[in-house]
Amino acid sequence: MQNILFLTERYPPDIGGLAASASRISHALASTGCRVDVLVWSRQVEAGQLMKEETGVPNLRVQRVGMYRQWDMTMPATMNIIEWLHQENPYDMAWGHYIFPSGFLAVWFAKLKNLFSTVSARGNDLDKEVFPPGDFSRLKWTLDNADSITAVSEEMAHKIKVLSGRGDSVVLPNVVNPDDFAPRPANAQLRSHLNISENDLVLAFSGELREKKGMRFLLETMRTMQAERPTKLLLIGDARAQQKAALQLFAAEHPEAAANIIITGHLASPHLVSEHLQLVDLYLQPSLFEGMPNALLEAMACEKVCMASDAGGIPEVIEHGRNGFMVSRAHLNHLHTAIVEILEMPREDRTKIARAARKTILEKFCPREEELKLKMLLSSNGLRRPLQQT
Repeated sequence: MQNILFLTERYPPDIGGLAASASRISHALASTGCRVDVLVWSRQVEAGQLMKEETGVPNLRVQRVGMYRQWDMTMPATMNIIEWLHQENPYDMAWGHYIFPSGFLAVWFAKLKNLFSTVSARGNDLDKEVFPPGDFSRLKWTLDNADSITAVSEEMAHKIKVLSGRGDSVVLPNVVNPDDFAPRPANAQLRSHLNISENDLVLAFSGELREKKGMRFLLETMRTMQAERPTKLLLIGDARAQQKAALQLFAAEHPEAAANIIITGHLASPHLVSEHLQLVDLYLQPSLFEGMPNALLEAMACEKVCMASDAGGIPEVIEHGRNGFMVSRAHLNHLHTAIVEILEMPREDRTKIARAARKTILEKFCPREEELKLKMLLSSNGLRRPLQQT
């Protein structure tokens, strides 16, 4: 049995797309017959200590490493732990899920031990390291020295080629389970609990609300729509702590609009997220920067009409006017006008687009597609490579 070390910054019950994709990919790797050791950093564990978790999944082990206040202590301490784990049960591959710190550490360890290395480029990780105060030299070294790279979109693969000259990135887009996210009748009790009437237009966003996700455009759109007709903005998730002040300021300046914003807080299961999506008339993803948003894929799988910006890999998912709608990032201030145009479309046309959205997920963004690409990656240039003895 081949052994894979899988390094990631977040893993469930941590929230967010990074945690969700790390869980999904590690499970898929384990399903191929590999033994997968997930190592994830945590501030809930004493610094420098290791806490093991039971997963109940064959071949999959999750262990959390306690973080120090600074990476210059956390990373060498993590290396010591990896060395010990490697001596206990030698690894054949080190997989870093995110370019830094996970990818850098995975490639560094793999180089030291002459193992195969893979780095998953997710989107925000590359952007953060390209521009100050990011560490461009570490980014470049990681991309240059990884044996294989997966990119969450074609757009991300192109950026990697521009930075490192490598054109061999494997595009491994996000996927969603179409059984978890599927069109179902709206829950009338939930609608009542959220104080949403039958006459309300329900706009929605899912995930962690922050500036890069287009927060100010969502709030401004809510203000203008609410002035024209009864509207609710359903935020399926929560805002990051640093964005709470902006929400409070919006509430002070526009109390009527703010009173019709519903923030669910983090929902612990896909079933709950899906249940809330059933209430939505139009899903919005006005991102300024993106990799490939899980939340957009989930809404499409639920047969929701979606409007998104053209950030990151979104144009690889949405074909404007066929399975959703796109707005240029330069024109997000016209989001309200675009919404009105969609609402004026015949209902049967909107229904056709919503059904095409789910069809796109079933054909291109479901787990079987991801598992197939992972198997191809492992078999073509990964764990079958002869390893030299150190």
